[in-house]
Amino acid sequence: MTDHIADFARFITASPSSYHAAAEVARRLDEAGFERLDEAAAWNSTPGGRYIVRDGAVIAWLQPEASTPTTPFRVLGAHTDSPGFKLKPSPTTGRLGWLQAGVEIYGGPLLNSWLDRELELAGRLALRDGTEVLVRTGPFLRIPQLAIHLDRSVNDELKLDRQRHVQPVWGVGDAREADLLGELAAMAGVDRDDVAGYDLLTADTQEPRRFGRDDAFFAAGRMDNLSSVYAGLVALLKAHSAGANAEHISVLAAFDHEELGSQSRSGASGPILDDVLTRIGESLGSTRSQQKQAYAASWCLSADAGHAVHPNYAERHDVANQPFAGDGVLLKINANQRYATDAAGAALVARLAASSGADYQTFVSNNTVPCGSTIGPLTATRLGMRTVDVGVPLLSMHSAREMVHVDDAVALAELAGAFFAGA
Repeated sequence: MTDHIADFARFITASPSSYHAAAEVARRLDEAGFERLDEAAAWNSTPGGRYIVRDGAVIAWLQPEASTPTTPFRVLGAHTDSPGFKLKPSPTTGRLGWLQAGVEIYGGPLLNSWLDRELELAGRLALRDGTEVLVRTGPFLRIPQLAIHLDRSVNDELKLDRQRHVQPVWGVGDAREADLLGELAAMAGVDRDDVAGYDLLTADTQEPRRFGRDDAFFAAGRMDNLSSVYAGLVALLKAHSAGANAEHISVLAAFDHEELGSQSRSGASGPILDDVLTRIGESLGSTRSQQKQAYAASWCLSADAGHAVHPNYAERHDVANQPFAGDGVLLKINANQRYATDAAGAALVARLAASSGADYQTFVSNNTVPCGSTIGPLTATRLGMRTVDVGVPLLSMHSAREMVHVDDAVALAELAGAFFAGA
């Protein structure tokens, strides 16, 4: 427990952006002996562990010795991105002696949670020669809140204008003479004039930590959905060290851009997973018909964080399905297929829980509260693969800093381990 949560904290700290998360997954796969493949090169069918990185996404897999053209897949799907703020073009702004960063809201962050925090910018710089470098600033930005003395109604109603009130400060001076991008280029060790593009987002810089009675809780940024990426990675590395299961090919699919709807070349609505699975099948000599056979016998475990029942807002939850922190992984169910779980998927999770000893509990939304969605229905729709939705229960989802019960974080990794083991 202690080692798992401590390493989870290190993983989150190393992953302030989806690009950093992909790089950290790749680093750990390299250490375990996985081979990184080039999508522009031919692939062979040699057994073992392999992976690709496409922008902020990673697909990694274990191919057993006995793989055939119809060997099914076990795919754990997650996503690497989290809500926040993305740096706009012409990013150096400011007024009245303050230097500010022009940012655009990315996804659906809980805006007030980002106020009065030391933030960093993290992501990638694209250079004119086509290479890319990762950069992170460390504590550099802050979105300052208006003092109560200047707005006596702030505790009754806080309303943030999405353009005027969320632009962070990063220095003092004349904005016409400053250059935020130049500062970032210097931090990355590249020439400012070589930077032709960038994808940079904010991240909270407060360290993850355990707290509460018996240190039962864990607080950190970006657990939606690094909690699932980490659990899937731990499970895949465990399967690798134990020897690949001969009855299926284990796949970790960590997509980007889920918070935006997944419609990108590295998102779950894009071609990346189908591209990889098709090429694995082709390297084994499979025809299109045989690939469909493999998909028909495959499973996708869509892992994304969900909601624990909130003690201060119990009326927002379903009266009969109120997941408690510490009671295990969520089995996420929705009648309108916002989650992909059906009866067969529920039975699979019951088997995985029995095999691993991991606790699980059901989650369904209150009928009056709109339900979010995951990559699960997207994967099921694109590939026709049987899919079930799970995840850890969080409080403060989409906050700059979310919280989970440590037992639930460990339970998800155990459930994922049973999934890749073939239970």
